[in-house]
Amino acid sequence: MTARIELLRTAGNADPAGPPVHENNVWLVGDDTQVVVIDPAHDAEAVAAAVAGRRVSAVLLTHGHWDHVRAAVDFCRSVGQEPRLHPADAFLWRAEHGGTPFVPLTDGETFEVAGTVLEARHTPGHTPGSTSFVAADLGAVFSGDTLFQGGPGATRWEYSSFDGIIASITDRLLTLPADTAVHTGHGPSTSIGREAGDLAAWVARGW
Repeated sequence: MTARIELLRTAGNADPAGPPVHENNVWLVGDDTQVVVIDPAHDAEAVAAAVAGRRVSAVLLTHGHWDHVRAAVDFCRSVGQEPRLHPADAFLWRAEHGGTPFVPLTDGETFEVAGTVLEARHTPGHTPGSTSFVAADLGAVFSGDTLFQGGPGATRWEYSSFDGIIASITDRLLTLPADTAVHTGHGPSTSIGREAGDLAAWVARGW
């Protein structure tokens, strides 16, 4: 059966410095029997319901911010998996989960599900460990908070880097075909072609 992409939106509120409600995109890639889950945010039970009894072959985290990882441990326990996260974001993981382990994610690592392959691409800038997942044969990339419709993700923290996120987008994402769908961590999806056209404006604005 051909792999497909499914979107679940979940919401939560636990960051006094952020908006009153964070709505996150949870992405499922797979078929009727197995899925990979990307960023099981906020509500472990809702994500498990979306999985609907299918085998979860991997749980992939785009980065370590609380809204993306806080529900990951409970969800992983419910499906018999361990969360995968780039080790450069271990400090953010520990802030939420203490010594609870995760499995380190490496640049270039691949994950197979339902006849398709997802490739991890380290795209630091928003956080040191931010990672995007490319599903080339589905014409898609899951960008987390690295690339959104209209520009790059936030770089307001001391561990973030505007120059780094621009380099990651330019060198690691905009090299994908223009018609590649960009499935983001929040908000609507976009495309590589649309965002490539706005690169000069992003830099001029100093996002």
